[in-house]
Amino acid sequence: MSVHELNANGGGVSPDAAQLLNAMPHPVISVGDNLQANFVNDAAEQFFDASRAVLTRYPLSEFVSFGSPLLSLIGQVMENKASVNEYGVELASPRFGERSVDIQVSPIVDAPGTVLVILQERTMAHKMDRQLTHRGAARSVAGMAGVLAHEIKNPLSGIRGAAQLLEQAASEDDRALTRLICDETDRICGLVDRMEVFSDERPIPRVPTNIHVVLGRVKQLATNGFASSIKITEEYDPSLPPVPGDQDQLIQVFLNLVKNAAEAIDKPEGEITLTTAFRPGVRLSVPGSQERVGLPIEICIIDNGPGVPDDLLPYLFDPFVTTKASGTGLGLALVAKIIGDHGGIIECDSQPRRTIFRVLLPMHSVDDATQLRDN
Repeated sequence: MSVHELNANGGGVSPDAAQLLNAMPHPVISVGDNLQANFVNDAAEQFFDASRAVLTRYPLSEFVSFGSPLLSLIGQVMENKASVNEYGVELASPRFGERSVDIQVSPIVDAPGTVLVILQERTMAHKMDRQLTHRGAARSVAGMAGVLAHEIKNPLSGIRGAAQLLEQAASEDDRALTRLICDETDRICGLVDRMEVFSDERPIPRVPTNIHVVLGRVKQLATNGFASSIKITEEYDPSLPPVPGDQDQLIQVFLNLVKNAAEAIDKPEGEITLTTAFRPGVRLSVPGSQERVGLPIEICIIDNGPGVPDDLLPYLFDPFVTTKASGTGLGLALVAKIIGDHGGIIECDSQPRRTIFRVLLPMHSVDDATQLRDN
């Protein structure tokens, strides 16, 4: 669909373009001068509970509450001629009550004063809620680790010690059994140790960190180890500002994500792509606060593996959820905790042959440096 099709026939669309836009599941509106809609798709009619004739007859301000952020975003894009994304925006209207939506507003270059608005009810606010769920689950895991350390880990030490004593006088066949006991007790203790990491509630150091240095180290470790036979490509925005955080923890996060990708793909045709980008329009509503937090630094780990099963995708970052037969389900839960500690979010979009783990992080600011000095 071309821009000219959007503006043909006095702001309408061609039949082919209209058919394409009407097939979209999300509301799409073309808005011109005086906030007058000159095109709405079928989904927009359902969203606003109004016909196309009514929606194009009156200004958009008639269909949303006074002072709606949607109107200010449209005005901002018309003034600055730059696209804006807003996640978790609360839209209110007498027609549909309140809805939390993602909003994308983009200028139509060939039609000055006209913008395209896309609304999506799959909101980042939900993802923030998931992040809070991850943190609550992490606290539950931490509490469980404390119980296990006392009720299981300590007795296991006694069992291991007894097995070592028996091993000294055991036959060759029995020695294999005592070694099995020692190996299994070590494995269980290691699992408890991994769970205890969730109990670390200390604030991370807000040090300006170059994300490309982090990814460079991750690629070096991967190509010299578990991903030596896998093609890893890089698509970076070289002008990215630093992020506030801990370099070692971020290396741990992305090394875990790359390792998961390497284990998921078929080695001969396997490929992992690391990308970075600056998304200045991405701002989130943080639960419990009136402020919107900017997360403009986007890092993606993309693989061409078979993808994540649909039934597991909503719970992928919960503890003890795993797609691996021998996995513990703590790796991605720990990744979500670390990213949350850094003030960011992580999400996964998965389709066959294209799985994307997307991390959004804030950029380093003067306030972070001040906070570090005060601590």
